[in-house]
Amino acid sequence: MEKIWLKSYPPGVPAEIDVNEFRSLGELFERSVRRFADKTAYVCMGKSITYAELDALSARFGAFLQGALGLPKGTRVALMMPNVLQYPIALFGALRAGYTIVNVNPLYTARELEHQLKDAGAEAIVILENFAHTLEHVRAQVPIRHVIVTSLGEMLGFPKGAIVNFVVRRVRKLVPAWRLDGHLSFTEALRRGAAHALQPVDIGPEDMAFLQYTGGTTGVAKGAILTHRNIVANLQQAHAWIAANVGEGREIIITALPLYHIFSLTANCLTFLKIGATNVLIPNPRDIPGFVKELSRHRFTAITGVNTLFNALVNNPDFARLDFSSLRVALGGGMAVQQAVAEKWKKITGVQLIEAYGLTETSPAVTINPLDLKAFNHSIGLPVSSTEVSIRDDNGTEQPIGQRGELCVRGPQVTPGYWNRPEETARIFTADGFLRTGDIAVIDDKGFVTLVDRKKDMILVSGFNVYPNEVEDVVASHPGVLEVAAIGVPDERSGEAVKIFVVRKDPALSAEALIAHCRENLTGYKVPHHVEFRDELPKSNVGKILRRELREH
Repeated sequence: MEKIWLKSYPPGVPAEIDVNEFRSLGELFERSVRRFADKTAYVCMGKSITYAELDALSARFGAFLQGALGLPKGTRVALMMPNVLQYPIALFGALRAGYTIVNVNPLYTARELEHQLKDAGAEAIVILENFAHTLEHVRAQVPIRHVIVTSLGEMLGFPKGAIVNFVVRRVRKLVPAWRLDGHLSFTEALRRGAAHALQPVDIGPEDMAFLQYTGGTTGVAKGAILTHRNIVANLQQAHAWIAANVGEGREIIITALPLYHIFSLTANCLTFLKIGATNVLIPNPRDIPGFVKELSRHRFTAITGVNTLFNALVNNPDFARLDFSSLRVALGGGMAVQQAVAEKWKKITGVQLIEAYGLTETSPAVTINPLDLKAFNHSIGLPVSSTEVSIRDDNGTEQPIGQRGELCVRGPQVTPGYWNRPEETARIFTADGFLRTGDIAVIDDKGFVTLVDRKKDMILVSGFNVYPNEVEDVVASHPGVLEVAAIGVPDERSGEAVKIFVVRKDPALSAEALIAHCRENLTGYKVPHHVEFRDELPKSNVGKILRRELREH
């Protein structure tokens, strides 16, 4: 019998996408820069570049890697930058020239950086000077042969670029001393690239586009192989989902999540490239007042983010004064969107905050809620086109509608495996080719998938399963709470008990008041036994709250 959820696509969204429309990301890029040549592609710190300029600059960078450095096809090129104009220039230059991108979190420690560069076998790196000292510490231990160092102001023009660099280096002292012998500046790399022509390279669907490292929450960080086919498929899936709500050459998307993160990379950078949108790059979204000020300069039509980012915005009084008349798409992913945040967002902006779900290993989108959703539904949505999802028990047996189990995924966006880790690769796939996500979920009779929690985050209280997301959602609904995270802690009587870490919005909020609130909304064994108030919670580079760190400390 055909599964109910296989028919559950929103009106206008095709059941299948054309994964063969583009052989590579370079082919997609070259079509877009021709079609939208005069349109603005990127804006950062007041400086904008058109698609034609992006075409020329990325061609120069690709030609530099090919002609000046002589790197063969398939060489891994690392990018270690926040959201600055240099990122898309280097990204598309390297992809067009036939190289594999290794995205690196700029906040990595020397140990983490050494592991990733060694594991990936990266031979070249483009790095922001603010983080060059980290590379200096491990330079002798990693395979990097070519270093291109850039600065925050380097692509902003004169005098703005000089002023930005002076403030960053001299006033705010954000650039620790560093020395990397033989390095080039980004400008010099572009100058040298201009002396060469970008040579055409035969790049096929199965060639590796990205070696995208997972956060390492299950141990050492692993490189997920993402082919051109994987990424092209996922941006086609995302585009099919939003096509009815966006127009070619007229969208302005706010890119606050770092482009080195798979969510922002595919959703913002690549999907919106296809339709000739303008990407507004936010180098430091943690500066909420500065972020809101930047938002006021644009009649933005779309924004993506994680729950903590949206939460910070709705709690900033200036955000509510912005003009939201052009906004049509607000997409949350990376972590669970909390109902309290979604409701505040809709009240302020008039636009529903849509929750989506994905993984590094799935390029990343697996499910998205319909964009015409009327109210928050606690679901991560429906499977995107050409995607099968299955709920399995620990033995791999498929579970019926309404039954909880591990969410498993099969589709053209799914990684072929981890880099140089055949045993890990074998472990994440079922016998019939589904990727095990490690997330506990349930599917209803309309095909909507609801995420219950990560397998490893589940709390076992007296034999009962407690899912942190549910507890956090209830706690976050209290008006005195700004942020919350829930974990399990050892308990003599029940095996484990629920502990919550809370950042207060109301300084007078007490633990007793919170527990009373939970008792009204949760069954007894789910009610927190321990409450710890903190000034802030540990977060990943994209603002995802790190329960693992809370458990370890």
